[in-house]
Amino acid sequence: MSASDDSRRVHFQSPEYLVERLDAVADLFDTDRTDLLVEAIRDYLEETADSETFQELVATRYYDDELDFETVKQLVGTETAQRLRLLKADLEDEPLELETPDDTDIYAGEAETLNTSAEE
Repeated sequence: MSASDDSRRVHFQSPEYLVERLDAVADLFDTDRTDLLVEAIRDYLEETADSETFQELVATRYYDDELDFETVKQLVGTETAQRLRLLKADLEDEPLELETPDDTDIYAGEAETLNTSAEE
């Protein structure tokens, strides 16, 4: 653990058979239950964070202002969070007010049809 990984005690209920299996694996690897649980949680979170579906969900919730930037950083990492922040800023920008030139009629003239078949 790094210095920024302050420990925090958590309590949760688990089916007894899972705890028994976990303890058996811990004995096999000469470690304790906590180390195995922390490793499993870390692996799960990394795998989840790399999932395209998860990243899309985070982006959608961030764009809809349901998640703040700090939470996004925790969920998908700093680099991806920064990219989402830039994209969100672009989405929130006012569209450019481009006027159509008065002397141009984009619908003038005859329409052309393209033959897209491969049998030419």
